[in-house]
Amino acid sequence: MAKLELLMPKMGESIMEATILKWLKKEGDPVEQDEAILEIATDKVDSEVPAPESGVMGKVLYGEDEVIAVGTVIAYIHTDGEASVEVAAPVVEKVQEVAVAQEVVEQVMQPVEVAVQSVAKQNGHSGRFYSPLVLNIARTEGVSMDELEGLSGSGKDGRVTKKDILAYVKGGRQQQQRVAPNVQTAPSVQAAPKPAPSVSYEGQNVEIVEMDRMRRLIADHMVMSKQVSPHVTSFVEADVTNLVNWRNRVKGTFQKREGQKITFTPIFVEAVAKALKDFPLVNASVDGHRIIVKKDINIGIATALPSGNLIVPVVHHADNLNLLGITKRVNELVDKARNNKLSPNDTQMGTFTLTNVGTFGNLSGTPIINQPQVAILATGAIKKKPAVLETEHGDVIAIRHLMYMSLSYDHRSVDGYLGGSFLRRVADYLEAFDGTREI
Repeated sequence: MAKLELLMPKMGESIMEATILKWLKKEGDPVEQDEAILEIATDKVDSEVPAPESGVMGKVLYGEDEVIAVGTVIAYIHTDGEASVEVAAPVVEKVQEVAVAQEVVEQVMQPVEVAVQSVAKQNGHSGRFYSPLVLNIARTEGVSMDELEGLSGSGKDGRVTKKDILAYVKGGRQQQQRVAPNVQTAPSVQAAPKPAPSVSYEGQNVEIVEMDRMRRLIADHMVMSKQVSPHVTSFVEADVTNLVNWRNRVKGTFQKREGQKITFTPIFVEAVAKALKDFPLVNASVDGHRIIVKKDINIGIATALPSGNLIVPVVHHADNLNLLGITKRVNELVDKARNNKLSPNDTQMGTFTLTNVGTFGNLSGTPIINQPQVAILATGAIKKKPAVLETEHGDVIAIRHLMYMSLSYDHRSVDGYLGGSFLRRVADYLEAFDGTREI
């Protein structure tokens, strides 16, 4: 009977380790090819790992909650093959990824990785890579970058693992100054203050709900974003009567032909992509005193999950897609998100984010920037209202479909003129929508 090595899969280009959440199969259990045998978690996605071949579950080498480097043998599967020892083929393509927050997601953790690399380059540190998970623990526990640099790591190439930093914290280390003189630490290490002491609710009529893993990541990311970026929000009202009437006209035919619905979101994505080409400084990020202008237009779509959490899948190269292509891609991403099938690539490399608060009946909102981006657009509910129209025969009052939009932007790189002009341009594209176009 052949013994097949099951490797910890690589879940993304920057993912170097993963945590075993739960073994779905025990030693001795039969397994079928592509059947999920364990659940793992990274700082970007949670995933199920399927069996590469059918057989019997062999020796399990690591337990739950252990952090394992990618490429490490974590278990064996006994098959009926003739070879004595085989190495499992890569199973990344078969992994059924589950969405995490983002911020999750490249939008959530990319600024951490960039900042850590920047620290190493600017301050002559070792250049050793620290995973976002380790940095999150460091931030929460008040561990400075200098302390991290002094830790001996048990991971691959001497990297500090979750187990290493937790052992260091539990070992009763002396609290050190969180930011050393003349050292710029990564945003995730210094961004959020240490949690307040636990409060007793004894005798109070309350229900205590522990945040799940995704909600904790979202919470940390939102706090970091508010502390990193000085937020400004601008508002505009758009007359979207033409596109509402157009959608009402084509939605039935489109669903019969394509087998899927057309919502307002793809139209918003199209308008945003056009406006980003007009105002490229909004399609950017900030690195110290440098503005990094992104040449690719990758628009993230904030998507509500059945759990109540949010995930931000990304429409890559949105400016290169027509409305039909954007519609199909948006529908595909939303469906994958709601069915826990997003891949790491689906949530990476976003350059701008769109959130449709109108889905929940909200008129408007002041969204928090999805770091390391510099702006996020919120579209509100579309309402019928009386409006004054200018005609060649004079002003008239008519019933129109109106919608508020809000843009939150990073005032370090986007001032009021740029932010307001971009927002107005998006509204202009929506108002000028051609109601006779075909899709």
